[in-house]
Amino acid sequence: MNHKSVSPNKYKSVHPPVLYVGNPVVLITTCNEDGTANISPMSSVWTLYDRIVCGMSSTSQCHKNVLREMECVINYPSASLCPSVEKIARTTGRNPVPPHKVKIGYEYVKDKFPLSGLTPIPSETVKPPRINECPIQIEGKVMAAHEPGEWPKERSETFLMVEILVTKVHAHEDIVIPGTDYIDTDKWQPLLYVFRHYFGTGKDLGRTFKA
Repeated sequence: MNHKSVSPNKYKSVHPPVLYVGNPVVLITTCNEDGTANISPMSSVWTLYDRIVCGMSSTSQCHKNVLREMECVINYPSASLCPSVEKIARTTGRNPVPPHKVKIGYEYVKDKFPLSGLTPIPSETVKPPRINECPIQIEGKVMAAHEPGEWPKERSETFLMVEILVTKVHAHEDIVIPGTDYIDTDKWQPLLYVFRHYFGTGKDLGRTFKA
């Protein structure tokens, strides 16, 4: 069999500092020990059926809260909420602030809702609040947590891969196709994190055969 001859693209071996090639941004809400709420921006998240897997920093308050309470809410902001996300990007609910975060300018903020301009609303199946402004909010219970394998000794923190079972999904009515449980992809514009830059979604390129 003859194959058409093609000229290969030119490639270069690279070592980017991060591998966020295009991840959705989420805001994880959890409960602190005193019952107050914490918000943690995150971009290491993916879904499979009724499970969501999140990568959480070992020195974050979110990590601490999730292991203690075993529940959270995963709030998906729209692209228009980018300013609110960035307002709390350099904050942590961990007190004292971990030394490596102090070096890059993190500050302790106990209640991030006023700073972000976002609004907490009650959840139905878990204690942490949902975020009213986020068009999609997913409540969930922690099913498992996994530490990474071999990890570079020079890194000041590790991470935890947390598997979360979805217990309830909420969506703003204006992004749901009337009379269905389907999200209107012409109206839902998630906030994406691409190599540490924020993006919205572009033109609809068509459906998969499963749609």
